[in-house]
Amino acid sequence: MNGTASEQADVLIVGGGLVGLSLAVALGTAGVATIVVDRQDPAAMLDQGFDGRVSALAWANWRMLDSIGVWPLLSEAAPILDIRVSDGPSMLFLHYDHRALGNDPFGYMVENRLHRQALYRRLEALETVRLLAPAGLADLQRNAADVEARLDDGRRLKARLAVAADGPNSALRHDAGIRSVGWAYEQTGIVCTVRHARPHLGVAQERFLPAGPFAILPMTGNRSSLVWTERADLAPALLQAPEAAFMEELTDRFGDYLGELEVVGPRFGYPLTLGLAERYVDRRLALIGDAAHRVHPIAGQGLNLGLRDVAALAEVIVDRLRLGLDPGDTVALARYQRWRRFDSLLMAAVTDSLNRLFSNNIAPVRMARDLGLAAVNKIDPLKRLFIRHARGSVGDLPRLLAGEPL
Repeated sequence: MNGTASEQADVLIVGGGLVGLSLAVALGTAGVATIVVDRQDPAAMLDQGFDGRVSALAWANWRMLDSIGVWPLLSEAAPILDIRVSDGPSMLFLHYDHRALGNDPFGYMVENRLHRQALYRRLEALETVRLLAPAGLADLQRNAADVEARLDDGRRLKARLAVAADGPNSALRHDAGIRSVGWAYEQTGIVCTVRHARPHLGVAQERFLPAGPFAILPMTGNRSSLVWTERADLAPALLQAPEAAFMEELTDRFGDYLGELEVVGPRFGYPLTLGLAERYVDRRLALIGDAAHRVHPIAGQGLNLGLRDVAALAEVIVDRLRLGLDPGDTVALARYQRWRRFDSLLMAAVTDSLNRLFSNNIAPVRMARDLGLAAVNKIDPLKRLFIRHARGSVGDLPRLLAGEPL
C-alpha cells in the first residue's frame, strides 16, 4: 500500500463487539498500542435502551473484567448463586450451591448493552488504544513483517498483528482461507426477558425439554432472561404469536413458582449452530470469539469462550513485547493456538453431546439421564468439580482469569 502515511500500532483489532473491545481494554491496561476498527457507531450504542439481550459471565471472566477496570463501570449485574438442572417434569434434579466452594457466585448475568457501554467508558481512559468507529475495513494485507489495512474512507493503518473479532461470518477468516466446520441444529433459540411477582433468589434453572433446553437466568430485580430452545419449524409461529398465546406457551414451560409473569422487551429468535475454525491463526492473524468458534448455548458458554480467548491472546502479546519480541510472529501465534483450540473443541463436544442426550423424549434414555442427574447430585467431590468448571476456574488459566494483572 502506498500513498498517505499510515497510523501505526502493535495490534489491529477488527470488530468492536464485547470480545474485541475486551481485548482492546486488556491490551490498553498493559500499555500496548492498539487500534480497533468497528462499523457500529459508539454513540448509538451508548444511547441504546433495554433490548433484552443478556449474557452469563463466568466467575473467572468476572475477575478479568475487574482486573482491567471494566467491572466497576458496569451499572448493574445479577449474581448467579445456585444452579438447578432438571429433566422435564422429573422429580430428580441436580442442584449446585455456590457455597460449596466459598461465598463467590458462579458468575453474573449482565445486559449486553451495559457491558458494552462499560467497555467504551473504560477505553476513553486508555491512551494507547484508538477506537475508529464507525469505520469499515476495505482491505487488509498481511505481510512477512506487518499488516497493512485500508479503511473505507481511505485511512491507512499498520500493525504487527491483526485480530479477527468480526463475528461468526468473519471476513478476515474467509480471506485467510480458514474453513469453519460444523452444522446447523434443527433448533431455534428464543430469547426474551420476563418480570415475575416473586424474587428468583439468584437461582438459575436449566430445564431439559424434548425440543431442547429451557434456561431461566436471574437478572436484576424480579426479572429473568429466558433462553428457550425450540424446534426450528415451530419457532417462527411462537415468535410471531399474539402476546396472550405466547404467554400461554411460555407459562406452560416456565411454571408458576415465581408467580405471575410478564414479558418485558422484545422477543428474539436465532438459529442454533456449531462452528469451529480449522485453525485459529494464520500469517500475522489471530481469531477470537465467534470468528473462531460457535457452540450450542446449552451451557451459556459462548461469550465466556471468547473472553478466555482474550485473556490468553493478551498474555501472549504482552509477554512477547516485554521481551522485545514480535507479538505477531509464528511462535507467538502457535502458543495462542495451543492454549485455546483444545478448550474450544472440548466445550463444543460437551455442549453438542448434552444437547443430543437431553433433547429427546425416548423413555429409556430419559430414565437413564434422570438417574444420572440424581447420582451426581449425591456425589459432592464430582459436584465441586462441576462447580469449578461452571466458574471457569479449571485448567491452565491465563493471568487475567486468575485475577492477576498482565
